[in-house]
Amino acid sequence: MSGLNLDDFASLIERPDAVVRRDAEERRERLAPRPGALGRLDELGEWLAAGQGSVPVKPVERPRVLLFAGDHGVASLGVSGGPEAGAQELVRAALAGESAAAILARRFGAGLRVVDMALDCDPDAFPEDVTRHRVRRGSGRIDIEDALTAEEAEQAFRTGMAVADEEADSGTDLVVLGDLSVGGTTAAGTLIGALCGTDASVVTGRGSAGIDDLAWMRKCAAIRDALRRARPVLGDQLQLLAAVGGADLAATTGFLLQSAVRRTPVILDGVVSAACALVAQRVAFRAPDWWLAGQASGDPAQAKALDRMALNPLLDHGVTVGEGTGALLALPLVQAAAALAAELPERS
Repeated sequence: MSGLNLDDFASLIERPDAVVRRDAEERRERLAPRPGALGRLDELGEWLAAGQGSVPVKPVERPRVLLFAGDHGVASLGVSGGPEAGAQELVRAALAGESAAAILARRFGAGLRVVDMALDCDPDAFPEDVTRHRVRRGSGRIDIEDALTAEEAEQAFRTGMAVADEEADSGTDLVVLGDLSVGGTTAAGTLIGALCGTDASVVTGRGSAGIDDLAWMRKCAAIRDALRRARPVLGDQLQLLAAVGGADLAATTGFLLQSAVRRTPVILDGVVSAACALVAQRVAFRAPDWWLAGQASGDPAQAKALDRMALNPLLDHGVTVGEGTGALLALPLVQAAAALAAELPERS
């Protein structure tokens, strides 16, 4: 790799302001209703205050849904229930405002941005602002080959960092992070299995689209083979992402780390964002303090990753569609927590 030194993130990322958090807790003691009556909303309000460095907390007014998109070669093994044409169909629906995430984003007043990192289609199929960051056309088949070259992994990682800076500079005050991928949950399960030291069967889920038992067995075998390729490079996170991740996962990891540097809070969605967060935690142990787990997707690998990072999902409604949908459902909770923490009157 060239000048990218991941060790820098450990010193650049600071925890949310503990003094401000104590001030927020003391202020909450004076508000009605009594402390604890609002459950996790109290905790969320204090978390936001610490991240913003502000008491009372400021409202969340400029949320953004960010979806990194890519196809994965391992999908050719029949491990995914996603569209046969690839993730381009998911991207098209999101851009047309017809996906579940796009509908919720519109309803909740959140902007939606799609970043093509490795779609397996002609780049002319989508607007230039979607495709301008593309690293390659589809990531490699991780059970037998690297997903990316070392140079592609660094390029994708740097793209995620640049997107984080763009969002912070534009005034985005909270990011709902998701993915638009076919085969991405296989790569995510491999990353989590490697980092948690578990067998393939422990981290093989049925994906956002759902797969039958035969497809699950194929997916488990693919993760098993990919884990053999992942273990020798566990000590180097960029090499790990190159070997068994993909351009969209590398970009998501870079985004998460740089968002923590820029003090931008992020709501994670499903297993793909959880896998990238787990890689990012290996780079900078303080980074998870800037993230929330939006929902429990039911994927065993996601549960494993969130447990390792001590992140407790806000919701558990059985939503498996992915694409940022579950995390978006948590957005109103976070906005409600901010509003209550800022506007509740003090007890007389």
